[in-house]
Amino acid sequence: MKVHLIKRQSIEDYVNINARSKSSFQIWLSIIKTADWNIPADIIKTFGYADILGKGTNRVVFNVGGNTYRIICKYAFGQNMAHLFVCWIGIHTEYDELCNRGEQYTVNLY
Repeated sequence: MKVHLIKRQSIEDYVNINARSKSSFQIWLSIIKTADWNIPADIIKTFGYADILGKGTNRVVFNVGGNTYRIICKYAFGQNMAHLFVCWIGIHTEYDELCNRGEQYTVNLY
C-alpha cells in the first residue's frame, strides 16, 4: 500500500529552521513517496535503520541523514493506504535524551 504522510509540513518547518537537514529529509521523503507497506516489517525492509518501538504504540523511529537526525512517527494500516503520522523530529542527541526520560512512546509535538 502507498504511504500517506501526515503532517509533511512538520518536516518542512523543521528543515526551514535547520537548513543542514534539508538534503537528508529530501532523500527520506523521496523514499516515502515510493514505499509500499502492508505490515510493520515492510517499514524495516524500506529503511533498514528504522526501529519499531514497543509498548503497543505503533511507532517507528527513523534514522535520517546517516544517523544525524531522528524522526518518530506513528503508523496505521488502512484498507488501501498505510498512514504515517509525524510525532517528533530532532537530532540524535535529543532523541537519546527523550529515550532517557521514556518519552519516545508518548511524545507528540506535531
